[in-house]
Amino acid sequence: MSTLQPVRGTHDLLPDEARRHRFVEATAFEVASRYGYGEIVTPIFEFTEVFSRTLGETSDVVTKEMYTFTDRSGDSITLRPEGTAGVARAFISGGLAQSLPLKLFYRGPMFRHERPQKGRLRQFHQVGLELLGVENPLADVEVVATAWRLLSTLGLGDKVSLEINTLGDAESRTAYREALIAYLAPYNDRLSEDSRARLAKNPLRVLDSKDEGDKAVVAGAPSMADSLTPAAREFFAAVTGGLEALGIPYTVNPRLVRGLDYYCHTAFEFTTTALGAQGTVLAGGRYDGLIGQMGGPVTPGIGWAAGVERLSMLVGEAPAAPRPVAVIPMGDALAGMTLAERLRAAGLAVDIGFSGNMKKRMARANKVGARVALILGEDEMARGAVSLRDLDSGSQEEVPLASVVERLTGRG
Repeated sequence: MSTLQPVRGTHDLLPDEARRHRFVEATAFEVASRYGYGEIVTPIFEFTEVFSRTLGETSDVVTKEMYTFTDRSGDSITLRPEGTAGVARAFISGGLAQSLPLKLFYRGPMFRHERPQKGRLRQFHQVGLELLGVENPLADVEVVATAWRLLSTLGLGDKVSLEINTLGDAESRTAYREALIAYLAPYNDRLSEDSRARLAKNPLRVLDSKDEGDKAVVAGAPSMADSLTPAAREFFAAVTGGLEALGIPYTVNPRLVRGLDYYCHTAFEFTTTALGAQGTVLAGGRYDGLIGQMGGPVTPGIGWAAGVERLSMLVGEAPAAPRPVAVIPMGDALAGMTLAERLRAAGLAVDIGFSGNMKKRMARANKVGARVALILGEDEMARGAVSLRDLDSGSQEEVPLASVVERLTGRG
């Protein structure tokens, strides 16, 4: 007996689960298309610097989670841990600055070497979008609206909550960083090892720590709202006012942050408690400094990404696949195959029984959920006909072979 198993943290998508995944991805694509987003497909792996530059050399993703290897040319290559960096790289290398504004949608597998848990795998899948080249706060409103529309279309509107915060502009962040360091420094001995390292290099990330001791210290930390410039306050007011105008419910969470300096203004997450402990199913924010930091032209941007696995778990069941027609050739098997191809050419899903007696073939027809069975016995073939059995009612009638396609498609 084989002992082969999938690599830890990876998962086979068998047909039912794959159909649910495809439903989530297809719904995301349809919603994004409704808002004017075109699909972009970037490589699954990039030069490592694409991610080390964008995610921060000291981030957990870069230091602990990336799948990085040296290829045969001696280049350092990394399997993509997220989608935004690849889109930004494509914007720069493709010379797309003349095409702004750009609305781009992506989907596909991502890779992180982290502890597998419910809804989180080492190979996982995301859908996401990026809006590049628009500084207006109404862009933030529209991007959040696309996320809300996706979740509502999936039937998850009552299972998720939107949390939003402002990270301010560069001046606001500088002032807040200083206030936060001044507050946290006396508590240095009480912070976790990771947060002590962050305090020196990236203090905002301490606010996002999951360590209980860190959470207790952070509870009394100053709020970003106290450091906002008038311009940053006005920007955030325009965003929240836009959400209210569109009827999108939200809660301001002053502890919702993004640690990297290229993030600014709006940060948001849709969270749920339907999968156990509170978890994020979709997250996004504004990153006006990202493309400039990567060496491209300074370009405003905002976007979001959502985990397909978690959305799929929340959806539960995707709409049922179309019920097929079962073709059961009890005489000439090739005649059965020919009929099946005629039906498929007309747009019908068809399952054909290749072997077994009538009882076994009918059992298969019921197993695949067929709506009708077309039985081609020698007697029917001699009359140029087929027996059509309705598998819901059990009724059966004989139909001429020449008109069976029209009968099943409703065109006859």
